[in-house]
Amino acid sequence: MENSFKIYPVGFIRKKDDTVLIEIDEKYNDALSGLKQFSHINVLYWFHENDTPDKRSVLQVNPRGNKKNPLTGVFATHSPLRPNLIALCLCKILSIDGTIIKIDKIDAFDGSPVIDIKSFFPTRLSMPDVRVPDWERKQD
Repeated sequence: MENSFKIYPVGFIRKKDDTVLIEIDEKYNDALSGLKQFSHINVLYWFHENDTPDKRSVLQVNPRGNKKNPLTGVFATHSPLRPNLIALCLCKILSIDGTIIKIDKIDAFDGSPVIDIKSFFPTRLSMPDVRVPDWERKQD
């Protein structure tokens, strides 16, 4: 038996020229309380323009779209093609005005649904034994 559930957007990415905004739905205004104390946030959003059965069925890709990189499972990459099209991006907060968060940049399209925001705690990243593949170290 397959479980099903729904994810509802809390807001949307808005891009115009060099300005990048996250417009949060007014009903989530209270969820923004305290966020101005942080310099960065993790934004989880939906790769809505890739949401087709064919693109959801892709399980292996060449990382960074580079055919010189080995065919790799999508769970070991940041490919936008995956079974569930959830994206994660660390963003610098430039300002917050009401339910509008202005950020420095995000690898998302205008209109991408934001499914969650999490404050960023750099102290939780002190992991001395981090390991990555060669193709990640050799960024073109």
